[in-house]
Amino acid sequence: MAVIHHTTLKPTKLELLTDWLPTRPWYRGGPDAPVLEKSGGFRLDDPEGEVGIEFIVATDTSSPERTAYLAPLTYRGAPLAGAEHALVGTMEHGVLGRRWVYDGCHDPVLVTEVLALIEGRAQAMAQSLSDTPDHEVTRSHSGAPLGAAGFPLAPADDRDGTRIPVPQGGILHVHRVLTPVAENPPQPPRGAPGHVATGWPGPDGTRLRAVLMTLNAA
Repeated sequence: MAVIHHTTLKPTKLELLTDWLPTRPWYRGGPDAPVLEKSGGFRLDDPEGEVGIEFIVATDTSSPERTAYLAPLTYRGAPLAGAEHALVGTMEHGVLGRRWVYDGCHDPVLVTEVLALIEGRAQAMAQSLSDTPDHEVTRSHSGAPLGAAGFPLAPADDRDGTRIPVPQGGILHVHRVLTPVAENPPQPPRGAPGHVATGWPGPDGTRLRAVLMTLNAA
């Protein structure tokens, strides 16, 4: 399992996201830079132990609406060939040295482990604790087994998020702008063969919950 190092990062993850988020078609903010806080998220383990996989819920607090974004990121010790367009930035890790940070929707390691999570073959892990499952993350799956993601991937961004074709002809919809719901736990849209959901702290001690990813039929 991944070991979480509590150390320095230069620049920080939120500093990288502050520059990167406004370049995305699903960004809801205006011309000014977002004011981000790290609200929550979880991790997945890379079975090979080489790639860090993290799902960050980053909330833009610059307006009263407090927009929550989902940023799936991968951290690598060397550049990912063919993924230059998906590079969020580089940072210096106090223990591991230079790390290349990618939009994980373009990284086959992340997408493969998301499919394993949806099927129940992988366990969501706590964001900031080593070897600790995150039991608030829920998932569902029905239908044919899902295989490993192929490479190169072909994710497509639009105003509603990112859609990634997956094995067996399905589409993984990553909800980049999170819409909190009253259900606990959040349920997938009707007819969707799979989903991932979780919660994060809201303002004034509230708990917000949403579907993060939906597996749709092609």
